[in-house]
Amino acid sequence: MYEWVKVLHLISVISWMAGLLYLPRLMVYHNETEPGSKTSETFKVMERRLLKAIMTPAMIASWLFGLWLMVLVQAWNEGWFVSKLFLIVILSAFHLFAAKWVGEFKADQRRRPTRFYRFANEVPTLLMVLVVVLVVVRPF
Repeated sequence: MYEWVKVLHLISVISWMAGLLYLPRLMVYHNETEPGSKTSETFKVMERRLLKAIMTPAMIASWLFGLWLMVLVQAWNEGWFVSKLFLIVILSAFHLFAAKWVGEFKADQRRRPTRFYRFANEVPTLLMVLVVVLVVVRPF
């Protein structure tokens, strides 16, 4: 059972991360379009579909399979796991912020400069690297 839960967790995490890495990049390009333009409307559809059809289901699956793994291996007492869980909470918060930004773009609100989304594009990468180090190296 453990191996199958781990496989499902990895597949869902990969799907979620793909979305988290791509969505802010879409926002970089979207922010540079004219509100109401055909290109802007296309970005709205792309962002909505990525968020609703891929990212959110993948995030939920990642959490469910991850918690299942936690129970199977009784990881909640290990320092690396507690640290990983903390980073996943931050990554989930980032997901929620990104969903808020999608809503702002949907309403043609451009509240942030393009460089904000360029910076935001790096946050999931950094968190992913830290999580992978914790899971593989288990430094504590």
